[in-house]
Amino acid sequence: MLKIFKMNPIDCEEKLKQFIKDNNVQAKHIHFSTSVHTVEEAAREANAEPDDFVKSICMIGEQAIVAIVLGTDRASIERVGKVVGKRPHVASPEEALIATGYPVGGTPPFGYDAIFIVDESVLSKDIVYAGGGSPQALIRISPQEILRINSAKIARVRK
Repeated sequence: MLKIFKMNPIDCEEKLKQFIKDNNVQAKHIHFSTSVHTVEEAAREANAEPDDFVKSICMIGEQAIVAIVLGTDRASIERVGKVVGKRPHVASPEEALIATGYPVGGTPPFGYDAIFIVDESVLSKDIVYAGGGSPQALIRISPQEILRINSAKIARVRK
């Protein structure tokens, strides 16, 4: 496990770009010279609105669970628990890194083994921005492509 903690952020971005290429994911990877770790930073750097972003919130149950919600929303542990059948807990940054292979603030909505649940409100968007593998990168992708690539469930998981 120590190896994963020593991953260079650029290595995480390269891993994601390779996954996008290998799996024919229709997404654009964008690297920034400054942090896009928070929705506010990302909106400023991408010249977009906070609700143009999705957050991939990692939770831990019997396996990793990722709730994908709009950047202006929060994920509900209770609602996620109802979808998966047992209440999970929000992953610590270390647990999220181990479960996904990506740091918090750069976690993409696909590319690793997890149960993915997309909040129904995300589907109102044509295009969203999501974590791009590091706190300095984003991907631009359609919600339909997110659903396709990770066989996500659709449910209301926002608070």
